[in-house]
Amino acid sequence: MVRDGYFYALGLIVAGLLVGWFTRPAWAIVPLLLALFFLWFFRDPERSIPDAAETVVSPADGKVTDVSPVTIGGEKQLRISIFLSVFDVHVNRSPIGGVVREVRYQRGKFLNAMNPASAEENEQNIVRVEGDGHAVVFKQIAGLLARRIVFHPKVGDRLERGQRVGLIKFGSRTDVLLNSNANVQVKVGDRVRGGASVLAYLQPKGELATAGRDSAAEGAR
Repeated sequence: MVRDGYFYALGLIVAGLLVGWFTRPAWAIVPLLLALFFLWFFRDPERSIPDAAETVVSPADGKVTDVSPVTIGGEKQLRISIFLSVFDVHVNRSPIGGVVREVRYQRGKFLNAMNPASAEENEQNIVRVEGDGHAVVFKQIAGLLARRIVFHPKVGDRLERGQRVGLIKFGSRTDVLLNSNANVQVKVGDRVRGGASVLAYLQPKGELATAGRDSAAEGAR
């Protein structure tokens, strides 16, 4: 359970008891039901984290809404987008093990997270993690209801694959940006679980070096 759930629930329980005491007991039902909802919403289940090398796990629970190539800063990458409804676990996890190299918070709009424009225009937290010769960027993107993004690690911190890093409060979206040659394991419409579901496998460093030598040799001919 994320501790925020206890804060929300406690406040609503107190409000419900006061309302029931000073008015009618039946009127306490609504705040007490809301308290139960917050306790459920901020659940934080344990997950079995895949330990295979080069594995990228989902940073969040939700539905895969986009798997497509994108060009960012002139570099071709692969983007996997995951939509979190209000019914999904909202705890976020690191997609790979490595060191946090960049954390950048971007102010913006609160468009519906299903809107493709939300990937660039919405308020979001952009995190770059580097490990084992790979760099993965993932974004915590606010949605129509989400108004607060939480991210605990700082630049320089070491993360394990699947480690809890924060959460987005209420419906939202997460994007993962990978090298364009990543071996994707999901498709649009798939349901994924944070820390447990494999999104992709990154190409091993040895294969990257071999591919680079082959490309150079091909260009020299």
